[in-house]
Amino acid sequence: MDETIQTSEISVGVVGLGLMGSSIVAALLMAGHPVKAIAPLPNELADALQRITSQLQHGEEAELLTQPLEKTVTLLTLSADYGELHDCRLVLECVTEKIPIKQSVYEKIAAVVSTDTVLASNTSAIPISMLQQYVPNPERFMGVHWAEPAYMTRFMEITCGTHTSVDLADWVFRLAHHWKKEPTLLRKDIRGFVTNRLMYAIYREGLHLVETGAASLDDVDKAFRYDAGSWITMMGIFRRMDYTGLQDYPEIFRRIFPQLSNSEAVPKLMQHLVDRQLRGTQSAQGLYDYTEEEAKEWDKAFAVFNKDIYQLAARYPFRTDQRIG
Repeated sequence: MDETIQTSEISVGVVGLGLMGSSIVAALLMAGHPVKAIAPLPNELADALQRITSQLQHGEEAELLTQPLEKTVTLLTLSADYGELHDCRLVLECVTEKIPIKQSVYEKIAAVVSTDTVLASNTSAIPISMLQQYVPNPERFMGVHWAEPAYMTRFMEITCGTHTSVDLADWVFRLAHHWKKEPTLLRKDIRGFVTNRLMYAIYREGLHLVETGAASLDDVDKAFRYDAGSWITMMGIFRRMDYTGLQDYPEIFRRIFPQLSNSEAVPKLMQHLVDRQLRGTQSAQGLYDYTEEEAKEWDKAFAVFNKDIYQLAARYPFRTDQRIG
């Protein structure tokens, strides 16, 4: 961790206070930053304090707070006024994945912050180089992609666009360690970044197996949970290959790769669910069906699991801090 960085002296802005935005606010508060949280939508402001406080309480239970909860909350400014961002050194945008809305948000941020302020997007789908054209200082713009819950996961992707200053990206990379992350720094702006490219390849193959009748949803989930799920937090995929020995992989690749789905279409199963406006646990119906109580239990269980897995990962700190690019 870079001891020259003092989080208490770095004000950070967060624009967008939905589920992800609130979670990011909690993570930054836990790290000791003064946080200016801006709600672009009135309904986001209504319950933001209660939601963020609840997340901080969960963090306190996991012993993640650097100071008492009561003091941590005093670092938070909640507002609908973009002017509150005027003294922020870093502003994180986490609004909906629609370019016109992001463009409007960037214009409002740029109107009040210093030309030295770093602006970052939590986007998981839009290329950073594309979004850079909507900001006045593109060299100060980058992607900072969090995972939900932001305050209880070690994942982070920092992505440079075509014009991003590598020095500024490196500053955010170092800052991320104060957020208790294990960040990657991508010097090349690739569509979907790393985590989405990996996961969507898995989603496609899993849905392909179900649609072709090769396996059930439960079969696929169990296979992934009890194989990859048993080692992936400790060693990732490439260290797993090293650990199991490399000699068999070329032959396995030759045999398996031609059998994998390479479809470019949306899987019919997924499209059918979306057409019916189903949202999984949020609507108590999706790939699986849930009672209202079961859906709530998944939320509770996931919160406890994230605490457990966060602490488990800390017991196996094989860190390399290697950058990608």
